Amino acid sequence: MVYYLAPESVELRLAASLNRPNEGFDMTTARYILALDQGTTSSRALVIDREGNIVSVAQKEFRQIFPQSGWVEHDPNEIWSSQAGVAAEAMAKMSLDASQIAALGITNQRETALVWDRKTGEPIYNAIVWQDRRTSACCDEFKQAGLAETIRQKTGLVLDAYFSATKVRWVLNHVPGARQRAQAGELAFGTVDSWLVWKLTGGRVHATDISNASRTLLFNIHEQKWDTELCKLFDVPPSMLPEVKSCSEVIGVTGPAFVAPGIPIAGMAGDQQAALFGQMCTEEGMIKNTYGTGCFLIMNTGATARHSANNLLTTIAWKLGDRVTYALEGSIFIGGAVVQWLRDGLKCIRCSQEVEGLAHSVRDNGGVYVVPAFAGLGAPYWDQYARGAIFGITRGTTSAHIARACLESIAFQTKDVLDAMADDAGIPITELRVDGGASVNNDLMEFQAGLTQVKVVRPRTLETTAMGAAFFAGLAVGFWKDLAEIRRIWQKGAEFESHLPAERRAELLKNWHKAVERAKDWDRQ
Repeated sequence: MVYYLAPESVELRLAASLNRPNEGFDMTTARYILALDQGTTSSRALVIDREGNIVSVAQKEFRQIFPQSGWVEHDPNEIWSSQAGVAAEAMAKMSLDASQIAALGITNQRETALVWDRKTGEPIYNAIVWQDRRTSACCDEFKQAGLAETIRQKTGLVLDAYFSATKVRWVLNHVPGARQRAQAGELAFGTVDSWLVWKLTGGRVHATDISNASRTLLFNIHEQKWDTELCKLFDVPPSMLPEVKSCSEVIGVTGPAFVAPGIPIAGMAGDQQAALFGQMCTEEGMIKNTYGTGCFLIMNTGATARHSANNLLTTIAWKLGDRVTYALEGSIFIGGAVVQWLRDGLKCIRCSQEVEGLAHSVRDNGGVYVVPAFAGLGAPYWDQYARGAIFGITRGTTSAHIARACLESIAFQTKDVLDAMADDAGIPITELRVDGGASVNNDLMEFQAGLTQVKVVRPRTLETTAMGAAFFAGLAVGFWKDLAEIRRIWQKGAEFESHLPAERRAELLKNWHKAVERAKDWDRQ
């Protein structure tokens, strides 16, 4: 049974949590953390105990809206209803009530932008998703005006439609009356974390965390505040912006509209930063790679915001107390998606799990190299005109060789980004922590270790994104005492070391880079 707290109980718990954020609650009953993982295609909720065990999970997919070519949107109310629904389901599976949840942590798809009415709480337009390219022309105009370097110096980001600022600008310019209402202070902007906090608290709190703020093109990562010059440049009224919080502090409690009112909302971080923390990459130089649809490599660079000379992003990893940790990030557009292409496009396999066996059926790639530039190449190349290509095909080439080459392309791209990070950071790389769907492929992980000559470590729990959000929340309320306690929770699941001869490695990398050069600039008119 789920018990609902009266509004005055919610107020009392809010006052207690804000006044005593590090003393925690009655841990005799509050034995779990609730983590909300709001992703691009689905919303998930996980219940996590003090030993870091995931004791309950619920997940629900939601609609992807494509109004025009290159446009991607989500219904904000569907994001909320799906997230609230899976939270209720995950708690119901364990018959939990609010008193048994010490805190709630949120992690989310980054850069997706929402605008809503402060009074009614209703969105004025759909969420414009990070994948959306409708503002590319706007970014090109800013680049032509010579603004890209100024923006990069302040934000650490490249000027691209990927980020939030031009999306907000588009909404204000295209929804009738929106700009006037924004200037009058009637509208709120936020990334998905802000939207969830607003809904969870019944509109009491308009806040984001510093990691999500750093992905908007409106936040100065050095001064750690919204930048007046950038707001003016993108024509976004500062009154729309949420208050920026650290990643681990109590910012409010869930309201009566949520299945479990009175739970402190105590942790927030964008998905890739949360995964970095969930992997316990808390020391300078530590790196994680998430092998998802794409691949996202992030290196902890400590208290230093390191400028990249190799087309990587400089970003904020997290803030704990008064201490900000920075990171370098490299995004690979096509990682596990190349396996989906083998399944859905070439029909080589019936399900993604079959790729390992097919690739393992041949001793090597047979001289075949796949450059999966289906949407151009990301870091460190950033070539939007590159296109996918297969090189080295002979009469002896089989589907197994192509499958193996596809898997190897994930490792090759990761190697390229790692090299760029090592050069930018000046920090020796000795270990790569991995997570995400493709990281379960042992052959791929062994090949990755061989190419990079660093130890590849896969954790026992691959749900690192949700774990990161849970760790942030638990630290804020004293559920976990400190980082040392959490480090004992994180456990290694498997370790892979190089068994690739140096000559073979050199040959593979030489051929890979030759293939990349030939795939570059293919679609330029």
